[in-house]
Amino acid sequence: VNNAGITRDGLTVRMKESDWDDVIDTNLKGVFNCSRAVVKTMMKKKWGRIVNVSSVVGFAGNGGQANYAAAKSGIVGLAKSLAREFASRKITVNCVAPGYIVTDMTDALSADVQQKMISEIPMAAFGSPEDVAAAVCYLVSEDAGYVTGQTIHVNGGMYM
Repeated sequence: VNNAGITRDGLTVRMKESDWDDVIDTNLKGVFNCSRAVVKTMMKKKWGRIVNVSSVVGFAGNGGQANYAAAKSGIVGLAKSLAREFASRKITVNCVAPGYIVTDMTDALSADVQQKMISEIPMAAFGSPEDVAAAVCYLVSEDAGYVTGQTIHVNGGMYM
C-alpha cells in the first residue's frame, strides 16, 4: 500500500519550483519507486496486490493545490499503466481516493471551516480512517482478484 503524501499549498503563480518538486517527488515518484521495488518479487510469485492512495483532489482539482492534484491524478494514471503491465502475472494495481477524512489535520480546523467542508459532502459528514481502510482491505483481498486499474472513491459522494 503506497500511502505517503505531502502537500505544499500555494497559488500556481506564487508556487516555488521546489514546492512543486517536493510534492511530485514524494507523492508520485514515491509510488513509482515503491511499486518498482516490490513488483519483481510479485512477478516471481505470480501474485500480488498494489494499492495506491490518491485523493479526491486528483479528480476534482483544488485551487492552491496544483502540485498535489497533479501528483494524485498522476498516481491514477500510473496505476492504470502498471495494471496493464502486470495483469498477466496476477498482480492487481488499484487506487483508493479519499475525500475529507477525520484526522488530526481536520480536527485542528475551526468549526466554521469544518462546516464549510462538510457542506460539500452529500453524506454531510467526514469519512473515517476505517472507511478508507475497508476499501484498501477489499482491494488486497482474494475477493478483488479480478479488479485492476480501478479507483474506489471514499468521499461520501463529494466526487462522483
